[in-house]
Amino acid sequence: MLWGRARLLATPSTDRKEYAHHPRQRDQVPGLVLISRRQLLSIVPLSDRTIYNMEKRGDFPKRIALTSRNVAWDLGEVKAWIEGRKASGDQAARPGQTVIVS
Repeated sequence: MLWGRARLLATPSTDRKEYAHHPRQRDQVPGLVLISRRQLLSIVPLSDRTIYNMEKRGDFPKRIALTSRNVAWDLGEVKAWIEGRKASGDQAARPGQTVIVS
């Protein structure tokens, strides 16, 4: 006997009844992909603390609280942040310091 999301189907070619497994599709928001902290750190070579500080300053995409102990980031926002960094041509500076380019 099959359990879960299996349902009983009648096949038209034969009068046999067979069980077929039809997994329920997740409701998905188009274009929304969430990544974990581990995945984020494999994409962005910064420390946890640096990312946290940048989030607080508004210099990095905000984390999304999934539960009280689990957070994720929107992959689209992270990619846009990376592209923005590539396109800006700005040099990185410590908070509160200005970089003089000659």
